[in-house]
Amino acid sequence: MAASGITLSPRRGRRWDFVALGEVMLRLDPGEHRTVSARNFQCWEGGGEYNVARNLARCFGHDTTIVTALADNPVGRLVEDLIRQGGVDRSHLRWVSYDGVGRETRNGLYFAERGFGARGGVACMDRGHTAVSQLQPGMVDWERLFGEQGTRWFHTGGVFCALSGSTPRVALEAMQAARRHGASVSYDLNYRESLWRNAGGLERAIEVNRMMVPHADVLLGGTTALGFAPETLDAAGEGARRAIGRCASEFPHLKLIATTLRRQASTSFTDWGALAWANGAFHAAPLRENLPVLDRIGAGDAFAAGLIHSLLAGKDVAHGVACGAALGALAMATPGDAANATPAEIEAVMQQRAEALAR
Repeated sequence: MAASGITLSPRRGRRWDFVALGEVMLRLDPGEHRTVSARNFQCWEGGGEYNVARNLARCFGHDTTIVTALADNPVGRLVEDLIRQGGVDRSHLRWVSYDGVGRETRNGLYFAERGFGARGGVACMDRGHTAVSQLQPGMVDWERLFGEQGTRWFHTGGVFCALSGSTPRVALEAMQAARRHGASVSYDLNYRESLWRNAGGLERAIEVNRMMVPHADVLLGGTTALGFAPETLDAAGEGARRAIGRCASEFPHLKLIATTLRRQASTSFTDWGALAWANGAFHAAPLRENLPVLDRIGAGDAFAAGLIHSLLAGKDVAHGVACGAALGALAMATPGDAANATPAEIEAVMQQRAEALAR
């Protein structure tokens, strides 16, 4: 696949199209209300790495699985059922004994206000001492997963690596094993200030990410979390292009670097686009201006899923950026972390955008 700069392993003989490593939480959504005054919550499952697997399975029909861990209690079983409904395989889900109150291990929760107009979105995380944060190197049989079963693509990222002192070592172990067995490896920088606040902040996140990137083929997300901050965000993405260019120069082994472009006028409207670099060339999905937003959580993960789907399907990077940008736009028009879009809906949004740009 010269156009993409990535030679993907064929599906033949491999059980999985895509494997993700990350936490799956229970998201509690107060809808139009504030968390502090809400009396009812809609529940969803969500998590940065998992969302990509779910979108690939539900929107495009890929065979995906998630490597994660849950405390064995009713909340964990609810999250498992939501994963099942999302179409993601659960055979690599590790169950951890629950002590009755969560002193030793528990399941992650987060309360997410979507915001509206002048009122910004607010997230309240409750994910300390979770089962997946306690994973240690050697706990997962990566040789069985990548060697015996096989996958075309493996994905993890900065959210998982922020969970504890051991999770970066687990991610590194997994990335090395995946590459050994011929899988393409993507890493999403995905910096979350709340996760790093008491663990060294952005400086520590950059340090951890720089340990991971040499073992990835594809880099996703804003390069600020790698120490390359774009000076500006303009309609052409020139600031992001310069930051990506510096990243590509320092890490010449990377085959693809991709990020979303966003300018937020208010909580309810955003300018939305995407940019990717491969084989020394840039491919862009120009900014959609004043795109209405219902729920912005998960838009970046939807972009990643659309991009990865295109590459798995033999399309080039330009198609992948357009597909990812379309799926991200649909994700922001849908409540919950996932896009829940059909291929026909994604294609229609891509076609509408192409026609608008041709005018």
